[in-house]
Amino acid sequence: MSTTTTELLEHGFDGPEGAPVLVLGPSLGTTRHMWDRQVPELTKQWRVLRFDLPGHGGAPAHPAGSVAELAGRLLATLDALGVQRFGYAGCALGGAIGIELALRHPARLASLALVAASPRFGTADEFRQRGVVVRTNGLDPVARTAPDRWFTGGFAAAQPAITEWAVQMVRTTDPGCYIAACEALAVFDVRAELGRVGVPTLVLVGADDQVTGPAEARTLVAGIPDARLAVVPGASHLVPVEQPAAVTDLLVHHFSTAWQQPYETGQTVLPAAPAVPVPAVAPSAAPVAEIAPAAAPAQPAARPDRYETGLKIRREVLGDAHVDRALAEADAFSGDFEDLVTRYTWGEIWDRPGLDRRTRSCVTLSALVAGGHLEELASHTRAALRNGLTPDEIKEVLLQTAVYCGVPAAAGAFRVARQVIQEETTPAE
Repeated sequence: MSTTTTELLEHGFDGPEGAPVLVLGPSLGTTRHMWDRQVPELTKQWRVLRFDLPGHGGAPAHPAGSVAELAGRLLATLDALGVQRFGYAGCALGGAIGIELALRHPARLASLALVAASPRFGTADEFRQRGVVVRTNGLDPVARTAPDRWFTGGFAAAQPAITEWAVQMVRTTDPGCYIAACEALAVFDVRAELGRVGVPTLVLVGADDQVTGPAEARTLVAGIPDARLAVVPGASHLVPVEQPAAVTDLLVHHFSTAWQQPYETGQTVLPAAPAVPVPAVAPSAAPVAEIAPAAAPAQPAARPDRYETGLKIRREVLGDAHVDRALAEADAFSGDFEDLVTRYTWGEIWDRPGLDRRTRSCVTLSALVAGGHLEELASHTRAALRNGLTPDEIKEVLLQTAVYCGVPAAAGAFRVARQVIQEETTPAE
């Protein structure tokens, strides 16, 4: 006997439970954190669901060979959560998923926003060649050039922490899943079908996008009956990261004014069956479709080895140079401690889904100041910048510690953090 199971997408919710659901889809090579700066404002009106593509951001590496398959996995995830009707905004590959939903499952969509999207992404040869490069050389060459594709030169120079964050996102993606996504984009072409997109659509593009720029955006607007164009100045391909305030304002306005009501009921969210609780993150300890032998006695699940997960997260947050240095300095005396830190701190606590990395950085900075551990504050200030906190947000965290941890402790923290921020944010000559 065999069964076929659709793998669910790893995901997370933000916002009030009773609000209409707004789904945010990421770009190829990114994680759900590319939308971090939009979430605070969007959650004032919507319950925001963000998902990771297969093999991205630590999600289970189950490659999907087509945009239609990715859309199907998203719908299966939403079905499992009891979400029937929703708004959707997607960037690049995430936008292709949105078009697929609008064409094949129009009753599910209340409104649509396509960011840095296109009805056809380049040519099939371009994406297949990229797959060859990744298959031969790994993701490092693609990762190193990601900032050139995603950001304007001025932004990349002024924001080295964000640039490094972008590189690390690509570098830590599962190569097989990345190649499969390239194959999916290679065959994606809906130019002849745009007239069947029947939901209000915002087409949003960076003015300096050299990947899917204003020309592709205008093709979408010309083909979709109810579409509006927004061109954001001073932004390239990853416009939600480069111009977060402008993108947030455009999304809020669009989904506030162009949200179609359900055809039959006023319900946006259908409650999930209470007897079958659904985890917030798709399990990764075993393949989803695997079935245990019927005759085997029930055994407690073996606890997964958290070292590799911890090492990956540690590198993502602290950077390769810091982690390589720490591991290189370990010896017979301190090696077990480094192993403990990697498995427990990074593989257990930092991998928990209850807080995003921005929030964990805020908590970590505060705890280090409270404990007087300024020797660790520099690396975690860099980590906070890499996790998406701005210098102003780090300043606010440290001001908070002045009240609750003491002015002398905060004064020392400001000295350390100021030096790190100057080093990380000063443009290279």
